[in-house]
This record gives sequence, C-alpha cells and structure tokens, in this order.
Amino acid sequence: MRNPKTFLNGYTRTLLLIFSMLFIAAESFAFQPADIKYVEYKGEVVNARNGRPISSAYLALNNSNISTITNSDGEFSLKVPEDLIEATVTISVLGFQSKTLPLTYFKGQGTRIELEETVEELTEVNLYKATNPRLLVEEMLAKKDENYLSDQSLMTSFYRETIKKGWSNVSLSEAVVKIFKSPYNSPRKDLVSIYKARKSTDYDKLDTVAVKLKGGPFNTLYLDMMKYTEYVLRPEMVDSYEFTFDDPTKINDRFTYVVDFKELDESDPWYYGKLFIDAETSTLVKADYSLNVDDRNAAAKMFVKKKPGGAKVYPVELNYQVDYAQDDGKWHYAYGKAQMDYVVNWKRKIFNSRYKINSEMVVTDWQEYVSEDWKKSVDLINPNIVMVDDVSGFYDAEFWGSNNIIEPEKSIQNAIDKIKRKMKDE
Repeated sequence: MRNPKTFLNGYTRTLLLIFSMLFIAAESFAFQPADIKYVEYKGEVVNARNGRPISSAYLALNNSNISTITNSDGEFSLKVPEDLIEATVTISVLGFQSKTLPLTYFKGQGTRIELEETVEELTEVNLYKATNPRLLVEEMLAKKDENYLSDQSLMTSFYRETIKKGWSNVSLSEAVVKIFKSPYNSPRKDLVSIYKARKSTDYDKLDTVAVKLKGGPFNTLYLDMMKYTEYVLRPEMVDSYEFTFDDPTKINDRFTYVVDFKELDESDPWYYGKLFIDAETSTLVKADYSLNVDDRNAAAKMFVKKKPGGAKVYPVELNYQVDYAQDDGKWHYAYGKAQMDYVVNWKRKIFNSRYKINSEMVVTDWQEYVSEDWKKSVDLINPNIVMVDDVSGFYDAEFWGSNNIIEPEKSIQNAIDKIKRKMKDE
C-alpha cells in the first residue's frame, strides 16, 4: 500500500501560500447570465435566546437550486427571480432547529430570522444502532456512489479570499465562478472558470511581503472530502486514523452521528477533526477538521515555497470546513472554508508579522449539465492560479448583477471603502 503521507502532502500542496515580492495577474473571464430580473432580500440570522448572530447559516430557496450563506456577522443577501414570489426559504445550521419561511416574510433590508437552539437529548435508540465509529466511516465511504450526485452538473459559486495583518484587513479578493462538477463516482477532476472577479489591496500594510494564496477557488473546492477522498479519507487510509464517537446532534432536523478522527502518525503535520454523518443514510453532511502544524520546520517545508531573505515564514494554525446539501435524495458540495494563520519572523525586527488568510466558497446555484460544450466556450483556470491583483469592479454598483454572494462583514466593507478612497485620491 502506498504511504498515506504521500497523499496528505499532495493535498496540502494544493493549499500552498507563496511569499514573494512579485505580483501575478490573471484575467477574469466572461460568462453571460440569463436575462432575468431578480429581487434582493437582506437581513440577519440570530440566536433566538440571546440575539447573537449565527454565522454559516444556510439559506436555501425550496424547489430550486438557489442558496446562500450568512457571514460571520450573521448577515445575508439572497437574490431571487421575481417570478418566484410564492416560494419558501429554509434556514439551517448545526446546533439550531431549521426554520422554513415564506418569501413574503423577507424584506429588502432588515429581515430578522431567529433560530431556536437544538436542546433535544439524543440517545442511541434515536440514532439507530451504530456502535463502531470506524465501521460507520467505512460504510460512509462505501455508499459514496449511492448518496452523492451521479450526474455531472454546472454550479455557480461565490468565492472570497481575505488577508488580515494583525487586526487590519489588507486584502480582499472575490469571484463568481462556474464549476463543471463531475459525478462523485467518476475519477475526473472538477473544472473551474472565473465569471467575474475583483480585488482591493492596501499594499502599504503588507510591508515588503506580498502574501499569495495559490489555488484560488480550488483551495475550497478540494475540501470536498467525498469527491477527493484520496487526499484525506481514502478507503485504504482508514487504518491511518483513530475514530471515536462524540455526542450526537441534529443537522437539518435529522439525527446525525459525530465521529472524531485523528491521524495516528504524528511525525509530520497531521489531520484531526469531526465528521458529521447522517444516521439514516450514512452520508457525510459536514466535516470540521484541522492540520496540526506544531512542527514548524516540517510545516514550513510543506507550505512555504518562496520567502524573502532574512525572514522565517511558517504556518501556526490551519482549519477547514466542508458542508453538503441535499436535493432529490442526492447530496453535493455546498460550502467550503479554509482558515490559515502564518507568521513572518524578520531577522532584524523585534516583532513578528502575523497574517490570517481566510478563503471560502458557497454554491449558490446548480443544474444538471449533460453537454460538454460549456468547456469549449470558457477559459478554464489552473489549480495553481493566484487570485487577481488588478481587476476592476469595486466602483461598479451593478458589478455583481444577479449573482448571490456572501454579504461582506462590516470590517471588510470598511477596508474596501478605505482602499477605494485612497485609490481615488491618488
């Protein structure tokens, strides 16, 4: 059997950060949307008990493929074709009871949605009869072809990449992308085209280091564990992990097992986290996991390919999340998020520079796609792409048209406004 670490290293190489003083530009590619009028609804999702915002809450327009997700402030923006006024929207998130509301409940601004915490005590009787976490994971992997999309599809997604230095926002990249999603039972890789992209960066705050996230949208797309099982949970790699049951929970009002997993070999950076597995169908519906990078030298060799002279660069924290959505009994990738903290230690400086890089992508629409013509009509991006540095778009209020995006956090929006004013003054 091949060494599992070989596969893990191959995966992490797709999430490389490049530190250099060179800036690389890429084009944004045209993709014409249908001529449909949309209505935009904005608001927030909060905890009914204490009013605190709920991040990563999933809003799905029922009987359609339209969806979006709340930002870290619990805010959302949902754009719906104006002829779907009779529709309903389901709001769901881990740890809260799902809620379905008519679209007439939503307003252009100020929609407030309160979710109740899940307080039901779950027992083994409720959760059927699974008693061995490893056998449950093996069953989850064996049922991939049965539980996930077996047809190719064309997905519209929103991708965001932010860089903070300390507490300051210094860079924001956003893109609407088209994903040619191959079936889960196919070895073919997914293909990606950028429809629209924009970026603002305050290079003064980056000192002499330009932080580059290599991979762009692929960073979050490759978090799809059930499509890319060879990277983390390949069936032959099950022996490389320890599995234990955690307290069960409910997701989308369905009983869900929670399985903790940890890689046994800790000689290199190693994975650990939680798998949320639907109790009835043995489907992976969510995963939260991390890469332990306590060994700084090993982590630096794995992740840092270029750096300025006189500086030590190494990651200190890497966290990942992937969520799946269900449609007609089949599940598919819905949301991916990667959070990475890096330290730059300059030889002649007293204080280190700490960077936090967040990238996330949410599928906002999808449709079955039989034809292969789409690939001939667009420019596909390379998995090694570095997000654009010089793309227009922040001045244009209509730039994003009818596409659903993640509502900007207040701090990010303030950073954009500041950068725009600075650029305008120049």
